[in-house]
Amino acid sequence: MVNDSKAKYGSVSRAFHWLMALLIVWQFLKLGDRIAEGEHWIGQTLVPWHVSLGAVLMLLVVLRIIWSARQLERRPLHDPATAWLVKAGHLALYACMVLMPITGVLYLVGNGYGLKVFGQQLLAKGPENGWMASVGSLHSVLAWLTLLLVIGHIGAALYHRLVKRDDIMQRML
Repeated sequence: MVNDSKAKYGSVSRAFHWLMALLIVWQFLKLGDRIAEGEHWIGQTLVPWHVSLGAVLMLLVVLRIIWSARQLERRPLHDPATAWLVKAGHLALYACMVLMPITGVLYLVGNGYGLKVFGQQLLAKGPENGWMASVGSLHSVLAWLTLLLVIGHIGAALYHRLVKRDDIMQRML
């Protein structure tokens, strides 16, 4: 089943969800750069992909938003008692997924580093730009907010599975 239905998310929605979940967890490994200044296997092997994966995530989130908008009428309904909370949580996650790569690029360019994605220099190194660097400094704050939202998302899924024992989690599996 490619499209979503009232009972379950379709294969495209599930593929977006799990691929992006994997890439976002990989992005969180950047926090490991704070340990021993990145002088360890994670810091030397996985973290160098941070900017390139951020570019992939930006593309995926745009495609996911377009796909989700087209599937809106088909999607499973939320419990009316908590629908506002579910919508607010997902809106916050999507906002972070959009703003993270934007602020990341602003941080890099604003601090004169340029932008290199998968080995290709997209924006040349240049002079520092104060407003870009200032807005880009929100990248770290958004990273922590995203981490909290992801933990909350996982917690809500586990609550539905282990406490409420409903089929909410099955919709995305």
